[in-house]
Amino acid sequence: MISSDDKPQNRRRAYAPDPAANGQPCESPGCLLAGEYRAPKSRSALREFHWFCLEHVRAYNASWDYYKGMSTDEIEAATRADSSWQRPTWPLGQNGKAARLEEAIEAELHAFAFGKRPKKAPDPGTPAELREPLQVFGLSWPVTLEVVKTRYKELVKRHHPDANHGDRKAEEILKTINLAYAALRGKLTPSRHPEAQASAP
Repeated sequence: MISSDDKPQNRRRAYAPDPAANGQPCESPGCLLAGEYRAPKSRSALREFHWFCLEHVRAYNASWDYYKGMSTDEIEAATRADSSWQRPTWPLGQNGKAARLEEAIEAELHAFAFGKRPKKAPDPGTPAELREPLQVFGLSWPVTLEVVKTRYKELVKRHHPDANHGDRKAEEILKTINLAYAALRGKLTPSRHPEAQASAP
């Protein structure tokens, strides 16, 4: 496959003489015209070229078949590879590193939900009612509502039952996440009636 570094920076018109042509003759037998137009030698040598005159490069290109001699399976594999620019791909959600990270987060949330994690000494500045919700979200105090919302979206996307093929564990973890989010949002959302707060004892 030809990379962008190999392509000329100034776009040429179709069938314009190639500036890389060094005055060599047309490679078609018996032709005495200058070979100003290049054409790839073969499917396996796309960076090696034949040099032809305009008439012969048109004839060569008309008969060119990249897939000639390939089986149906080979053609399909080549087409699939071309659809991702010859780069390796994986099905979404199957990346090993992401799966291990997800397992680690799930284990952490599961341990929190069922009380099997050793307790760390809470930060004395953290409001008592927010310590557990902050642990669920993996955040520390002080925190803003925007940070909480962003983290909530990440956790919901990761643990939603639809994304986990209806897994019951994911459903329980999602419930824990929703309860933690409700607690954090309730505490971090500014009151709409400041005068009511001022008059409260």
